[in-house]
Amino acid sequence: MKLVVVSAGLSSPSSTRLLADRLTAATLDHVDAEPEVVELRELAAEIAQHFVTGFPPARLAAALDAVAAADGLIAVTPVFAASYSGLFKSFFDLIDKDALTGKPVLLGATGGTARHSLVTEHALRPLFTYLRALVLPTAVYAASEDWGEQGLDGRITRAGTELARSMAPAAPAAAPDVDTAAAIAPRSLTGAITSTDPANGFTIVPFAQRLAALQA
Repeated sequence: MKLVVVSAGLSSPSSTRLLADRLTAATLDHVDAEPEVVELRELAAEIAQHFVTGFPPARLAAALDAVAAADGLIAVTPVFAASYSGLFKSFFDLIDKDALTGKPVLLGATGGTARHSLVTEHALRPLFTYLRALVLPTAVYAASEDWGEQGLDGRITRAGTELARSMAPAAPAAAPDVDTAAAIAPRSLTGAITSTDPANGFTIVPFAQRLAALQA
């Protein structure tokens, strides 16, 4: 399997790349995959050129192909003006509209203050939902004060585990036997699912009778 990591950090080193690396490590703890990192900072000129000419240079084409071929994707951006960076958005504007369909995506963002912590929900998640990706429930935002805190470590671990489980091929589920099915979902005399085991015996009271009792 192949895990592609897109980092839109602008500096070197950057907290955005650090978060991307931490999320990658947390994912690889639970799934055997080959990671590939796409540093958008190194592709900025090629991204702009593609918008102008309509043709991607070789390095950018390889990055776009890698994202399309990935079994799982980690996408991390710094926050600018309460949203993803322009470089991050520009790269995903160039992705084929069907390339991310059904692909599990783990979202991450970094910023200078915790006030931007919902950027993953109001900006990133709608973008990848529009691209029909399978966006994981846990997204990770890291403010400057979060580094070294236990809460960030826990969110990274949870998010990486979710991505690993989404990437791993699901084992075919065995059909439950009759006794097991009855124990999981016992049914009433009419066949409706009930929380009461019919074997223990019970009386069904019609709804009209219950309603009449309330009105009395």
